[in-house]
Amino acid sequence: MIQNYLTDTVFRYSSKWLVLAIDLVIFGVAFILSYFIRFNLTLNFDVDMLFVQLPFVMCITLVAFLITGSYKGIIRHTGVRDVYNLFNAICLSSILSIFMVIVNRQFGFIDNFTIPLSIIIIHSLVGFVLLTASRYVFKSIYYNLINKFKATKNVLIYGAGESGILTHNAITNRSSTNAKVVGYVDDDKKKNGKFINGVKVYGNEVLTESFILKKDISEVIFSVQNVDPTKLRELVESLVEFPVLVKIVPPVEDWINGELRLSQIKQVQIEDLLDRAPINITNSKIPQELRDRVVIVTGGAGSIGSELVRQICKFQYKSLIIVDQAESALYDLQQELKQNGHFNFMAIVADIRDKNRMNHIFQEYKPNLVFHAAAYKHVPLMEYNSYEAIKINIAGTKVIADLSLNHKVDKFVFVSTDKAVNPSNVMGATKRIAEMYISCMQQEGKTKFITTRFGNVLGSNGSVIPLFKKQIEKGGPLTVTDKNVTRFFMTIPEASQLVLEAGAMGDGGEIFLFDMGESVKIFNLAQNMIKLSGLRYPEDIDIKITGLRPGEKLYEELLANGENTLPTYHKKIMISKVRELNYSEVRSNVDELCVANMFFKEDTVRLMKKIVPEYVSNNSELCKLDENKEAKKPSATRDQVLQP
Repeated sequence: MIQNYLTDTVFRYSSKWLVLAIDLVIFGVAFILSYFIRFNLTLNFDVDMLFVQLPFVMCITLVAFLITGSYKGIIRHTGVRDVYNLFNAICLSSILSIFMVIVNRQFGFIDNFTIPLSIIIIHSLVGFVLLTASRYVFKSIYYNLINKFKATKNVLIYGAGESGILTHNAITNRSSTNAKVVGYVDDDKKKNGKFINGVKVYGNEVLTESFILKKDISEVIFSVQNVDPTKLRELVESLVEFPVLVKIVPPVEDWINGELRLSQIKQVQIEDLLDRAPINITNSKIPQELRDRVVIVTGGAGSIGSELVRQICKFQYKSLIIVDQAESALYDLQQELKQNGHFNFMAIVADIRDKNRMNHIFQEYKPNLVFHAAAYKHVPLMEYNSYEAIKINIAGTKVIADLSLNHKVDKFVFVSTDKAVNPSNVMGATKRIAEMYISCMQQEGKTKFITTRFGNVLGSNGSVIPLFKKQIEKGGPLTVTDKNVTRFFMTIPEASQLVLEAGAMGDGGEIFLFDMGESVKIFNLAQNMIKLSGLRYPEDIDIKITGLRPGEKLYEELLANGENTLPTYHKKIMISKVRELNYSEVRSNVDELCVANMFFKEDTVRLMKKIVPEYVSNNSELCKLDENKEAKKPSATRDQVLQP
């Protein structure tokens, strides 16, 4: 209440005319002080003449201030630009005064009137110092009064470089924030013990519980650009045990108009702690590949599809066709693109299984590139909904691939998954069969058919991260299928960028694999998410082991048995050397599977196991179909590696 009263009072009474009046009074006082300075702090000068000169100087100053508008700045937000305006005003006042004095000496407009030039110069310097100081004194008093009547949280900034200083400015220059920066932390020993903007720089050794409690620190903000992910993870994990909130400053390229806003400083997310370097592509082929091309993205409203669309929008394509059957999600993406200034696209609600509808779209827009991301992907759901999995993942892919060939599309890029490797579930098997069909289509014509294969995507619809967040919001427990289960992870933007790059470099027939880094233990992931939420495991939120779900593995693979890889010009993208296929047999089996599925035949899963011999069900009722196959289990060495 008191804070609001002070703010309203300042707004109501500190008008620009009041500021102008105060500036004139201060500048008048500076003129008197200049005489005392000139005559060694004595009265050995003509005092009567001083009071004759003062009104003249005030009039000249008033004109200079009105011309430059130096009084129009908001005092509590005084910055370098305001000081520069004051300097201009004082210089103009001095020049006008000197000019008037010299003219009067030459032509004698006013008898016995002059101002010593040394007094004018001294007056300018003293006036500039007093006016600048008065503004900063008022600014300091204002913020001290505001902060005195509101709760303050103490903040520690990790990083005493340029980014850390800008973070400090973003926090302190906003009157509505209740944060106070109590120190910097930096591993540069040359900075330790020094002060920046009156704030002390500490070394890494202060990141202890005793120091945090002593300084009553509520937040630690990491403001280091291009920080090594491993180092960041170690630092964050060393802090999550303490009663502090850990935040991070985004990369410089994400700042708004090159300036850091306080709202951009976010709580550290699990994505920031991936144990690998972020993927950056230099000398990309994507711009050349998309220039003046018509592009279709199926499943364009999904997690990967929508990010593909966002990234494609950055390039100079001819037109972009976004196809998805999810009306609401497609509408949301459409509005997002329009708000971001993208209009050269068409959002189409359509089902990829509808061959007539899709054929009409291909005829109308004549695409050059097709990115096929539409698919069912949830393993447990698809395990007992094989009809839909086959209908979308295989028959739907077949429709789009066939149309791409018929309409002479230049490139068809298929988004697959690591679950297609040695599949243990229906979803993975359908994606592997789709991969095989894509390989067959490469033999049919000039269209280049390319497959991309990668693991789980952080933050995608139905992934473990959103699930854990919802469970934390509800107070837990977090559910993990097995304490040793591991998965590969990649962020959505990284995965989409690599899909585009692989599509650009592909010559047809390749299966591109992405370097997913080290696999992550889901149990450890759950523990870290609890800690990052400011909670404790197991005191605040527990983790419940539920057992593997139908069709799940303990770990995923990117290569099938008998496959190895070839490098590309990008170290994160490799080409899988797949086994030779009997293309005519595969096509015949796929056609048979799609027809059987249309008539709801019960032996479709058995036929899938025939097409993909390595498909052995795991932890599922469908295991009974593998009577002549050895149940797949992780090797002993792998189990040993996974042990906590």
